[in-house]
Amino acid sequence: MTKEYEKKFNRLNLPGDLKKLSYEQCRILCKEIRDTLIRTVSENGGHLSSNLGTVELSLALHRVFNSPKDKLVWDVGHQSYTHKILTGRLKDFSTLRQENGLSGFCKPSESEHDAFVSGHSSNSVSAALGIATAMKLNGDEHHTVAVIGDGAATGGLSFEGLNNAGKSNTNLIVVLNYNEMSISKNVGAIAKYLSNFRTKESYKKTKTIVERALDRIPIIGQPVKNTLKFSKDTIKNSIFRTTLFEDLGFEFVGPVDGHNLAELEDSLKKAKKMRKPVVVQVNTIKGKGYAPAEKNPGEYHGVSSFELKTGNPDVSKCDSYSTIFGCELSRLADKDKRICAITAAMKYGTGLDKFAKSHNDRFFDVGIAEEHALTFAGGLASMGKLPVFAVYSSFLQRGYDQLIHDLSISNLHALIGIDRAGIVGEDGVTHQGIFDVSFLSTIPNVTIYSPSNYDELRACITKGLYDDSGIVAVRYPRGSEKECALKKDCVSTDYEFYENKSDVLVITYGRLFREASIAFEKLKKDNKSIDILKLINLNCIDEKMIEKINSYKKVYFFEECYYNGSVSQRLKNYVHKLNVAAIYDFVPQASVESSLEQLGLSGDEIYKKLSSEI
Repeated sequence: MTKEYEKKFNRLNLPGDLKKLSYEQCRILCKEIRDTLIRTVSENGGHLSSNLGTVELSLALHRVFNSPKDKLVWDVGHQSYTHKILTGRLKDFSTLRQENGLSGFCKPSESEHDAFVSGHSSNSVSAALGIATAMKLNGDEHHTVAVIGDGAATGGLSFEGLNNAGKSNTNLIVVLNYNEMSISKNVGAIAKYLSNFRTKESYKKTKTIVERALDRIPIIGQPVKNTLKFSKDTIKNSIFRTTLFEDLGFEFVGPVDGHNLAELEDSLKKAKKMRKPVVVQVNTIKGKGYAPAEKNPGEYHGVSSFELKTGNPDVSKCDSYSTIFGCELSRLADKDKRICAITAAMKYGTGLDKFAKSHNDRFFDVGIAEEHALTFAGGLASMGKLPVFAVYSSFLQRGYDQLIHDLSISNLHALIGIDRAGIVGEDGVTHQGIFDVSFLSTIPNVTIYSPSNYDELRACITKGLYDDSGIVAVRYPRGSEKECALKKDCVSTDYEFYENKSDVLVITYGRLFREASIAFEKLKKDNKSIDILKLINLNCIDEKMIEKINSYKKVYFFEECYYNGSVSQRLKNYVHKLNVAAIYDFVPQASVESSLEQLGLSGDEIYKKLSSEI
């Protein structure tokens, strides 16, 4: 916002005073908000396209409803930036996604206007139904509104919520924000179903005309009334089919132009008056108001900082662990037709776009449905295929039961590329990939690899596909490989020992090996030495290795993982003198570098600890 406009805006009593604005004032406000979103995300990074598409919708919700008495549940919370601005957080908006700043997602501890945590998709309807039911039990007649994107609506949990909510007789409104995108282009039958509604604006007009005409038919006596009601329903169904949502027990309003504030408010007021479960379909344009984002909404879904005038972001095509994973898998698939790749609406994020182009018949985007992806992989594996599921660590959490029941019990062979393993940075607590080792290590028939560089990643993919059985997880961090002082010529997929005749041993794996090597170089300058054991296969610690570890005077384990269930916790049962630096709680948003430093896992912090104790 301009400084002058920001002063005027901050004088409002938010969000209540939004109701006093004229439509012309609202139009200006929406433009100012879009400018603020573009400028802030260009500097801080974040989710741009989804927020540009929900500016008018956010304003309409706060003009029709009375937050926080009426509860707004955003799904996914990355589309709630305007909601944050409209609820008194403009003065802190420049801190978005920064350490100790505003979260990039909804966070109840941040504001009473954030009704529920929403960092992962598809939970809004279930959460909103729980809130609405509690309010009903308390005699509270306020409304609960779930705002869910059409991408999130492909997730299984959203269907479970809708199935229970339609017949709940609560003051629940589900706003379905339809923009034809999640992160990648939406896929599946539901996306096609909603797309048909987007183009059928005549549905809404025809429905209104027919219902008004039929409502004017006079009723004489109960039997006649019942007959005519049946006739009216028959006539309506013969002119237009009921929607999926009406079949589930909801009233249905829409489609509504999501950028027409008057139409939005009229539809939301209509839904509010019904005092029963209602679905309002709102059609929006992802990236609205910023040409580069409108043209490529997927690239601007979640971005690093970018140049404001040109829109040239750090959505660069440079190498990263994700792109190396995708390229290597595509290379192997050129020679082996058994290899199939699966993504849960993350084709670009997981680096599978090249595979999708070169092997489209063996590439499967299942939408936001990680549970289905894993069981689908099990089905492919049972027929002799080599399924590879690339998924962010924080999203793999949703598939725990499928890992056990549909893969591990039958010892089916599937490879899981666990992207964004470890600390991810500014996306914060809901996206940190710190639990995959902990929960995978509890499941039989699972092998876990954690390569520390690109060459090891390539080697682990090949070994995982062809030399191992059962579930093979290859985990790797967000971003690119960084130079490391310690490196052997021969690539291993088990472990590497760096021996310097020291009586102090440091054990680590993955990205932290580079941090340990930084500490190694600094200690060397102090005439102090350490041996380093770098694990690549996290299952490789056997009795012989434990015996060697116990021969050291001091042993330190630095692990970018939640401690309970970690490799270091298991090893501590056999190495009682083990000193462990791991993660013991949820990790808030900050840069990766800052997080590692605060956790005692950066090269400098490892050096400080070792220097003071050896």
